[in-house]
Formats: sequence, C-alpha cells, structure tokens
Amino acid sequence: MAGAFAALCLIGSAVRAESLGTVQVIGSAEAENVKKIALTFDDGPHPVYTPVLLDGLAKRKVKATFFITGENAEACPELIKRMQEEGHLIGNHTYSHIQLTQDNREQFKAELMKTNTIIEEITGQGVTYVRPPYGSWDKSFEKELNMIPVLWSIDPLDWCCDDAACVVRKVESAAEENAIILLHDSYPSTVTAALQIVDDLQKQGYVFVTVEEILFD
Repeated sequence: MAGAFAALCLIGSAVRAESLGTVQVIGSAEAENVKKIALTFDDGPHPVYTPVLLDGLAKRKVKATFFITGENAEACPELIKRMQEEGHLIGNHTYSHIQLTQDNREQFKAELMKTNTIIEEITGQGVTYVRPPYGSWDKSFEKELNMIPVLWSIDPLDWCCDDAACVVRKVESAAEENAIILLHDSYPSTVTAALQIVDDLQKQGYVFVTVEEILFD
C-alpha cells in the first residue's frame, strides 16, 4: 500500500495547433524553446526565512510551489496569504509532517483533510496538490480526497547541509527541462541557494514555473 513511489510522469508540452477556418494557428518558436523548471519548498512557512525567500522571488518575478504543513500554516497564516497574493502555488504537506505507514492510514488521511481545511480557510481556495512526506503514498487517496501527488526529480538534500554553494552545485548539475527541484524554506542556507539557483538558471534560459505548469501545460 504505502511506500515510496515513482515521481509523476511529467507531461511534455506538445505544439498546439488549432484550425480556424482555413487558418492554422501554431505556437510560436519562442514558446517552443522555453525551458521550464519548478522550484518547490517543503515544511514551511518559516516565520523568518520564508519572508526573505518571498522577497527574493518577487524581486526576480519567479513563481514557486510551497508544500506547507498545517501546523506551520496555523502559526503563520499571513505568509500563506502572501504566497497566494504573489501568485505561488500552495500544496499540502500534511499537518505534522507525518509519514504514511501501513498502520496509520486513517491518521495520515485525517492530517491531509485538516490541512486542506486550514489552507482553504486562509486562502478561500481548495487544495489540489499534495507532497507526501518521505514520498510515502497510497494511490487510493487520489480518488478519496481528489488530490494529485507531486514528488521531485532533483533533491540536493539541503536539509542536512548548511553549505549554500554545495546545494547550488547539486541542483545546477542536475538541472534539465521540466525538472522539479525539492528544497526546504526553513534554512537560511537554502534561501541563499535558491535565489542563486534562480539567477544562474535564468541566465541559461530556464523559466521558473509552478508544478502545475510542469505537469499539465
């Protein structure tokens, strides 16, 4: 049932053509050449470091995805609201960062539902995406809760390394189109690394988007 599962297949963006009478409209060459990549942040919001991160993302006009815990959302509702207002995507990371096991399925489900309610009360919007802690998931939840699990393709293990330069190197060496980068906004070194990653990869032609745009555009 539970256990780590393979990352969602990334849905490639095909050139879309639409016939309008005798005219065929095709996506521009510029749009075809865009290299999309997604920054995601787990475990927040953090009262000190998340605002610094949001400031840096806003300055760079970058949108990210935040998978937040319910307990941290309750502690910092103003940061959840700010994420929403600044165009970031907000996802569920359970209430207390619980890992799904064979013995706690109902508790895990209850934490997801509780966190959905907390986010909805703050933002006025429903929650579609979930990142299960440690990648442990039960596919039956997708129908039961109408939620989409999102894992990652690049993990620099920033939570166990306070060297921002090391995190930057690990991410940039693995960067590729449609990659989903896993980071945590609870560490000052990660905030520093994330903004450096944005600066460097933008120079390489990458465009930072939310995971929704990676999965479904």
